[in-house]
Amino acid sequence: MNERLTVLLLAGSRGPADPVAHMAGVSAKALAPVRGRAMIERVLDTLQRYQRIGRIVIATDDRPEAAAQFQRLARRAGVELMTQAQSPAATVAAALAHIGDDGFPILVTTADHPLLTAAMIETLLNESRADTDIAVALADADNVVATYPDSIRTVLKLGSGRYCGCNLFLLQHPRASGVVAFWRRMERNRKKPWRLAAAIGPKTLLLYMLGRLDLAAAFARLSALSASNIQPVILPQPEAAIDVDKPADLALVERILASRERIES
Repeated sequence: MNERLTVLLLAGSRGPADPVAHMAGVSAKALAPVRGRAMIERVLDTLQRYQRIGRIVIATDDRPEAAAQFQRLARRAGVELMTQAQSPAATVAAALAHIGDDGFPILVTTADHPLLTAAMIETLLNESRADTDIAVALADADNVVATYPDSIRTVLKLGSGRYCGCNLFLLQHPRASGVVAFWRRMERNRKKPWRLAAAIGPKTLLLYMLGRLDLAAAFARLSALSASNIQPVILPQPEAAIDVDKPADLALVERILASRERIES
């Protein structure tokens, strides 16, 4: 295993039809400017300033209108490009094959996360147990809503807790490929609810519907289903849950960054 982290940066695109790309007049969402700089450049800056990170692989589409810009970015930043697959799970699976077992541990994040900080990465690394195959960063949804009441985020309710995803994952061992394979199976069945239910199990679904499936039990079940050890890590920074999926998110991110810059100046 490497002492330094490999990074897989997902910069896939729905093209100019993406609402953020359309509003910004760019060919891919990752290229949309945030306070004068493409959001992917802000993410790369954070990653490259973090001393434990080595190789960075960006997964993006190869549409001609976007490819040239990503190629220029890769040359300037000294990073690799690979072509995204047909879905996020398939892209991660292809990336693991591209990177190889010697590339672990691998940090996976997204190009639409311009609020990413070194502190978020540090918390994920420090809180991940040595036997964990994949550590999944989450944020306390109540903290996110209290800090940013205008932010509309997807909330997962587990027992008495409410959580938001953070688009930040640490794959520590090649065994993590089992989780990716399970994710791909779930993704293929996303339009077939009966198959999803069968894969997850009726007892687990019932407990969730009754509000009796807590965070530990949910991740224990996911670990069993994927034959891997999956660990949730709760990040204290509410900004960790804010990515840019729509124009309102972009406006919020710009306000947060403006506030950061005033504090730092």
